[in-house]
Amino acid sequence: MRYVLVLGRKPGEYVVIDDNIVVKVVKSEDGHLRLAIDAPRDVSIVRGELYEEKNNKK
Repeated sequence: MRYVLVLGRKPGEYVVIDDNIVVKVVKSEDGHLRLAIDAPRDVSIVRGELYEEKNNKK
């Protein structure tokens, strides 16, 4: 079973995933967010629309 965590963050705030991935809000205005993701090089990070496009082709 999977769980979804929904939370609010302000610019400068961040979340830590598994002690080695940091997702930080660097800008927020007019409903748009800019995120900075700090993760090990072996972790794949893909934008959602590209992930869906790749998986819908199968």
